[in-house]
Amino acid sequence: MKIVVLDGYTLNPGDLSWSTLESLGSCKIYDRTPPELVVQRAAGAQIVLINKILFSREVIEQLAELKYIGVLATGYNLVDLAATRRQNVTVTNVPTYGTRSVAQMVFAHLLNLTQRVGDHARSVAAGHWTACEDFCYWNHPLVELDGLTMGIVGMGRIGRATAELATAFGMNVLASDVVAPSAVPDGVTMVEQDELFRRSDVVSLHCPLTPETEKFVDADTLALMKPTALLINTSRGPLIDQPALAAALKAGQIAGAGLDVLSSEPPPADNPCLTAKTCFIPPHIAWATKAARRRLLKTVVENVESFLAGRPQNVVCST
Repeated sequence: MKIVVLDGYTLNPGDLSWSTLESLGSCKIYDRTPPELVVQRAAGAQIVLINKILFSREVIEQLAELKYIGVLATGYNLVDLAATRRQNVTVTNVPTYGTRSVAQMVFAHLLNLTQRVGDHARSVAAGHWTACEDFCYWNHPLVELDGLTMGIVGMGRIGRATAELATAFGMNVLASDVVAPSAVPDGVTMVEQDELFRRSDVVSLHCPLTPETEKFVDADTLALMKPTALLINTSRGPLIDQPALAAALKAGQIAGAGLDVLSSEPPPADNPCLTAKTCFIPPHIAWATKAARRRLLKTVVENVESFLAGRPQNVVCST
C-alpha cells in the first residue's frame, strides 16, 4: 500500500513522529506540495493525506489508483466529494482534536484585548516604567471580565467549551445556533442572533462556513454591537466581511477584534484587517498546540488503520 502525505509540515514541523503512519505501508511525506506537482507526487498512491491541498475533479480523475483521501483537519471543503463518489474514493477527516486548544485561544484573544499584556510589556521594555513618576501606569483601559456578557454563535463542541470557560470567568453567556442544541450547558441562555449581537460585550464565532454564514458578520451586523464590544473569530475567516470590520474598527463602532483566521491565508498585503485599529491577528494557530497536533496525528493514523481493516471511521464521503 502506497501512502503519500502531500503537505505535512504544519501538522508536524519536526516535533512529532510519523513512524506509526510509516509502519502501515510505503510512505512518502512532503512538507509542502505546489499545485503543479500534486498529481505527479500522488500518482500511484492508494492513500493520499492532505491538509490544505486542493483536490479538484481534475486532480482526482488523474489518479486512477487512488482509494482514500485523508484530510489532516476537520474541514474538507477543498475535496470535490462528487468526484470522489464517482471514482469510489473514501474521504475521512478528523472531527475532534483541538476543542480545548481553540477555546483557549478565544481567551488568549479576550485577555489580550482586555489587559493588553503584550502592549504594556513592550512599553516597559521601551523604558516607560523606568521613567514613570508613579509606581504603575496603563496605556489602555483595563477591563474585568466578571459580569460581562459573552455571546457565542454556534454551540458545537468548541462553542460549549468556550461557554464553560466564560462561566468560570464569571461571565454571563448568550448563545445562538441555527440548530437548537439537544442540551444547553448550565449558565447559557439561547437567544436569536441579532439579540446576541446587541447584548453581548464579547462575540465569539464558532459556526461552520456555509452559503448562509459566509460574510454574515457584515456592516449591518456590526452596527448592532455596542461601541465597547469585542469580536473574536477562531472558526472560519469568511464568516466576516473583512472590509466592513476594518471600517467599523476605524470608526470606533466596536472596540476591538481578535482574528485567528482570515478569508485568504496567507493574507494579501492589502487585507484591511492587517492594519485596522485594535485588530489582533495571529497566523491561524488556535489549532496548533502540540497536544492538539499529537491528537490530530493519532486520529489520522487510526483513520488509515480503520480503512485498511475495511471499517473506515470519520468518513465524510464513502464508496
